[in-house]
Amino acid sequence: METSAHDILIIGGGGAGLRAAIEIAEQNPGINVAMVSKVYPMRSHTVSAEGGAAGVAGADDSLDEHCFDTIAGSDWLADQDAVELFVNEVPKELLRLEHWGCPWSREPDGRIAVRPFGGMKKMRTWFASDKTGFHMLHTLFQTSLQFGTITRYDETFATRLLVEDGAVRGAVAIELRTGRIRAIEAKAVIIATGGCGRVFPFTTNANICTGDGMALAYQAGAPLKDMEMVQYHPTGLPFTGILITEAARAEGGWLLNKDGYRFLQDYDLGKPTPTPVFKSMELGPRDRVSQAIFGEFEKGRAFKGPYGDYVHLDLRHLGEHKIETRLPMVRELCLKYENIDPVKEPIPIRPVQHYMMGGVHTDINAATPLKGLYAAGEAACVSINGANRLGSNSLGELLVYGARAGRNAVAYVQSLRGDGSRNAVLAQASDEERRLEHDYLHKTGGTERIAKLREEMQHTMETGCGIYRERNTLIESGNKIRELKDRYRNVAIDDHSRTFNTQMTAALELSFMLDIAETIVHCALNREESRGAHQRRDFTKRDDVKYLAHSVVSANAEGPPRIDYRPVVITRWPPGERVYGR
Repeated sequence: METSAHDILIIGGGGAGLRAAIEIAEQNPGINVAMVSKVYPMRSHTVSAEGGAAGVAGADDSLDEHCFDTIAGSDWLADQDAVELFVNEVPKELLRLEHWGCPWSREPDGRIAVRPFGGMKKMRTWFASDKTGFHMLHTLFQTSLQFGTITRYDETFATRLLVEDGAVRGAVAIELRTGRIRAIEAKAVIIATGGCGRVFPFTTNANICTGDGMALAYQAGAPLKDMEMVQYHPTGLPFTGILITEAARAEGGWLLNKDGYRFLQDYDLGKPTPTPVFKSMELGPRDRVSQAIFGEFEKGRAFKGPYGDYVHLDLRHLGEHKIETRLPMVRELCLKYENIDPVKEPIPIRPVQHYMMGGVHTDINAATPLKGLYAAGEAACVSINGANRLGSNSLGELLVYGARAGRNAVAYVQSLRGDGSRNAVLAQASDEERRLEHDYLHKTGGTERIAKLREEMQHTMETGCGIYRERNTLIESGNKIRELKDRYRNVAIDDHSRTFNTQMTAALELSFMLDIAETIVHCALNREESRGAHQRRDFTKRDDVKYLAHSVVSANAEGPPRIDYRPVVITRWPPGERVYGR
């Protein structure tokens, strides 16, 4: 087994990981940092973000208003100290990206252009056409190239964290091109692997979003937080799940049922504010809009298609010039994947899984309870998103907390005295090498197919942990996931080659996803209320007496996961009604 040693190891090469790497290099050029990424960094899922990044920019806006919108949007489950830190830091981060070369869209007078986004009462979302994530990731990646202290392990898949004496000490990873197994020693590790959308059958997430980092931390002893909080985006293409950005509605798009009726006016999207700045019921919060579309499905007022029910997103009244200048990627996606032109035809859409508000439990410094382990981006839960993330907060979050993770990892590494026992760490790495060889590369005789297990898992999650949940289906889902985990032990591996063994990769990803799926189901079963994206048909009200608290789930070798609760941090905004412009 090959070994290498670095001061800090970052697992994940997207926006959060790159921002952390840059911060480390700027904080201390003497620190050696490594980045392990399952794909080439420019193929990380950050590249697919379309709409924009929220940060106070206009004279008519304020930091307090951004805080309140975020906290109310979270249905008061966000930690308010984390939100205040985020809101204060994000404009500086977006401006820093401007200095690094991010081509933000501009107003005619040269000022940064901003657009409205769902759940926000002011226009504060910075954007680069409708390819914001693409441009942000390019900017971060090209900036990272100037630092010679960053070593990249591209197309390398981390399979286990190494922990010795209660502190993380590195990871074991497989180089996908060669199949070589490597122990990467480190004094601190940052998890920045993104979300776990592929646990669900219809998702905007790329195929690489399989919850690897969440599962690595969970298996190593770090708890996960708020895993029941799963966001559905209202507008995904029915078959592929490809995202049609919220910017399409921000620019004036309408949601129509099969009768051509703007049905959102019939639903409670939140108590209207007395003087909304922009009036569009399509810009309600994502959880409420997704629930309203599901309501149209149940009432028989949706279109029927080969991949389920759907409604229409209509952009035709915007005109070709506006669509081509403000939403060019939306038009490109529709033409390529649906063979329709949104200038001339409405777009078929349905709610699809989009984002995890939950993730690896961290404090406001991006540190987990496991010494030396940090997390940032969608893989982490600090929490600024609570029970429902507002659109365009996530791109800012990965910048603010990616930088914070890097900064605090540097401080931690500089505070260490001595390197600990390498022998114990390398012994763990050897154990992991033997497991990978025996259970995957040389395995024979299994009868369970990866694709079949994955399909059953995804169906179980959609029916039990979708937009609406209830006790009986959640219990059934928990039992089914446990059955799938048992069956997984007999999974078949036919490909024993080492070069790009995608079957082995898929098997490892499935193992991670089953662990994550189990935490989602059990946390959803335990939370007997409806809050934000977590809607229980058998507990329809928000219960601040019992559940104004974060669920914290830990692995339990003897049975189902252990779930505890910790209070939400309230600073200046006591729980109240969710209010939005209509």
